[in-house]
Amino acid sequence: MSKAVVSDQEPPRDAFGTRAVHAGLTPDPTFGSIIPAIHQTSTYAQRRAGEFVEDYDYARSANPTRAALEQAIGELEGGLAVTFESDLAAQRAVITTVCSAGEHVVLPAGLSGGAFRLVHKVMLRWGLEHDLVDPTDLAALERSIRPNTKLIWVESPTNPALNVVDIDGVIARRREALVLVDNTFATPVNQRPLEHGADLVMYSTTKYLGGHSDVAAAALVTARPELYERLRFAQDTVGAVPGPFDCFLVHRGMRTLHLRMEAHARSAAAIVELLRATPEVREVRWPGFSGMVSFRHPRAVSVATRTRLFTLAESLGGIESLIEVPQAMTHHSAGGSDAAVPAGLIRLSCGVEDPSDLVSDLRQALA
Repeated sequence: MSKAVVSDQEPPRDAFGTRAVHAGLTPDPTFGSIIPAIHQTSTYAQRRAGEFVEDYDYARSANPTRAALEQAIGELEGGLAVTFESDLAAQRAVITTVCSAGEHVVLPAGLSGGAFRLVHKVMLRWGLEHDLVDPTDLAALERSIRPNTKLIWVESPTNPALNVVDIDGVIARRREALVLVDNTFATPVNQRPLEHGADLVMYSTTKYLGGHSDVAAAALVTARPELYERLRFAQDTVGAVPGPFDCFLVHRGMRTLHLRMEAHARSAAAIVELLRATPEVREVRWPGFSGMVSFRHPRAVSVATRTRLFTLAESLGGIESLIEVPQAMTHHSAGGSDAAVPAGLIRLSCGVEDPSDLVSDLRQALA
């Protein structure tokens, strides 16, 4: 038998699809199961008073199923991940971690209704100052930065207009502020903002990472260990943690992320071809990846209620196709503000059904 040769070289970096399948998977040391167990427990037995295994003293502070998910997200994004029970919990955690009362954040125009409520109705009372800025307008973004600006929050592609933001341009203008990129629409398959120098990446893991419309959760990722520890402290202190079964579902979904994103993009490409050939349709937006498409139509509400395969519903990123009118749905609470969206806008989340069936369904709805 030949003797193994030990090399001091780093092992080759696997392709993204390979990493997606294996991220966060460590065989169980007792039984050898290759899939992490669902540790549905609220507490852990201690060897002696105050002596316990790693961080496992109470479920709010740590859970092995959650730890496996956080490891997986961190591996794919290139940082350290902290998970939360919802995107709003993650948003609140990052604002309160980075900012103090009276400090300033730059937020993206077109901010979702829930995030707008959080900032405008809750955090303003706490003393947070903010400006809503189109993140594709780098000059306007630079003008909005103040001496007390602590956080620049962008999303790319934007929601719901689906404009791609120049992340490098934002980072070049950051001054002393931290940059957070909401990467929910792109996913790490298409974009990894930490590699561009962003400080934080945010995901609504409810969407593409989970991918099956059966869980609500979120994650923050950073490559800065000290910031990671502060976010972990916020997670534990506030207690806004996802349950173990939710973590299991998101982790399961992530193992097919690279395959699903290809299928979503195929569906979106076919839909965009139809929309661009339809006379009444205007301002078709698709970033060229992902399954998100938006367009303007004078009969937006009527179109959205006539589809068969596209379900009229909020959210996005599941294997099934969804259609919505943001002005009346996800962005309704932002009406009358700088975050308002036009009434004729339709947003599609193109699923993984056969693209020809999706095209036929939307064609009859537009007729």
